[in-house]
Amino acid sequence: QVQLVESGGGLVQAGGSLRLSCVASGHSFRINTMGWYRQAPGKQRELVADITRDSRTNYAFSVKGRFTISRDNAKNTVWLQMNAVKPEDTAVYYCHADGTRAIVGPFNTWGQGAQVTVSS
Repeated sequence: QVQLVESGGGLVQAGGSLRLSCVASGHSFRINTMGWYRQAPGKQRELVADITRDSRTNYAFSVKGRFTISRDNAKNTVWLQMNAVKPEDTAVYYCHADGTRAIVGPFNTWGQGAQVTVSS
């Protein structure tokens, strides 16, 4: 089983910065795409940004130019640098990864979520 653990959430003022981290652990796995999703109260979960193994990135229009996703394949870690945050960025942020595990095959897994609250 591949597990994802997020860290770095918290309370930040509008205009400030926050960095989320997500580390994957398990046995005999290879991650393809890692990403960050978020879910605000009463809304559907949405993609924030994702990054492929060869570092191709994809961002939601609402965060382009403000957020940066990066990863370290050797450390099975992905980060989300959030700059110039806005109150509408308030949500629970979830890390996601897909890939393959030896013998078992493809996997698709989520972290437990990290609360990000932006005060105005």
